[in-house]
Formats: sequence, C-alpha cells, structure tokens
Amino acid sequence: MNNQHPLQQVWDQYPNAMHNEKQSLKAPPIKRLIAEMFCIGNFYYYVLNIADSTLTNHHESILTMHGLKKYPKHLKEVIDLIHPDDIEFVMEAEKMTIEKMQEIGWEHQTQLKSSYCFRMKIETEHYEMFHHQSIHTLKSKEGKLLQAVNIHTNIQHLVKENPYTVLVSGIGNRSDFHQMHYSKESKEKEQETLTKRELEILNFITKGLSASEISKILNISFYTVRTHRKNILEKMQSKNTSELMKICFQRGLI
Repeated sequence: MNNQHPLQQVWDQYPNAMHNEKQSLKAPPIKRLIAEMFCIGNFYYYVLNIADSTLTNHHESILTMHGLKKYPKHLKEVIDLIHPDDIEFVMEAEKMTIEKMQEIGWEHQTQLKSSYCFRMKIETEHYEMFHHQSIHTLKSKEGKLLQAVNIHTNIQHLVKENPYTVLVSGIGNRSDFHQMHYSKESKEKEQETLTKRELEILNFITKGLSASEISKILNISFYTVRTHRKNILEKMQSKNTSELMKICFQRGLI
C-alpha cells in the first residue's frame, strides 16, 4: 500500500525540524490539550506520529462524521478525505506554519498551535468545511518534531467559503497571534482591522477565558479588558460572543 501523502513533500523540505526515524511513543495528555483547542461543532481528534505518518488514539466521532468503517491508520487516509481543490492550499498552509514557527523559535514549538480550514468529505459523500487545529506535543532530544495532536471540527454551519488564512497562535501562557493569507485564492476585503492588543485578547476569548482571567494573564485591569472586548464586538459588527465567533471564522481570525 502506497502511504505517500502530499504533506510529506512539505515536511521533507525541513529536515532539521521533522523527525524521520520511527520509534514507539506514548500517548500525549489529550484531554488537557483539547482544552487549548477551540471547537464549536462536532469534532474529532487523532494523534499523529511524524516519522511514519501513522495515526493512533482516534476520537470515535471520526467514524460517524466521515462514514468510515474503521479507524484510519495513516495520515494519507485522512488527506484523501480533503477536497482535491483544497490540497494545494493545505500544502502551502503547512509550509507557512512551519516557517512561522521557525521564525518564532523551535524551542517554543510545543506552545504554539496552528489552524486553517478546508473541505472534507462527510458521511453523505458531500464536502463540508472543517476547521483544522494542530498542537505539537513531543520533540526529540535534537529538537525535531515527533508527535502532534490534530483536531478537526465541522464548521459548515458557520462558514461555507474558505477564508484561506493560516493562524499560528500561542497556547498555555504564550499569547502569540500570527495571521497569514494565502495570496493565490484569498480576496482581501475592506474590513476594519483589530489592534495587536485586541487580537491578543480575542485569542483568549476564543479559549473561553473570562475578562477577569484575561486581565490577570495580561496584567491589565478588568475594565480595560471589558473596553477592548466592547471595541472588538463593534469592529466585528457582533452583538455577542456567539456572533463574534461566527464572524471571526469567516474572516479567518480563529
């Protein structure tokens, strides 16, 4: 069986970052990691072993959401579910996240999350929009990536057109927020932009943190956070957090 997949072409360009020697790995603390990922809709996850692209520790919803009879054992089986027209974007998005993390510093890789969207085949044989998030969970002594947890959320109820944006954001105590645009397909619109601080606070809002919790993390007053939140809602033309999440997905902000 040929398990070669298009992302391998991308990974091979970064031999100093990606581990290629197969070894037995322990499962990461998935429940704790899922808390760092933003999910609004039906989702599933799996653990990806980088060296051989094998998959383990699948969430059972992967079967029902895609109409599969058995758990995929290799990343190629998941990539084969992606709409053929979106593969080029997925490859470029993967390259963009690796280069951004390299720019930030490989030593911070396990505290960074990457995310972008693409269409996937569902159980009805139709394609719907999914939000992909990835957290790098284990590195070798040489600093090469060994393992990642990927989570896919069906967001068709929120977004029907791909914003063609790629995000690298901080998890844990890191507040990184880097939004990149896929130039070939993205169509820039006249939109009021958020300030660096507003983007930082938005990142925490998407994790479900309260104004009080955000104020403690950023060491600013509760009322300052409330003001920023109000400004974010106004700029995004949202009445509440639910509307904000929908618009942020449409603009590729989360």
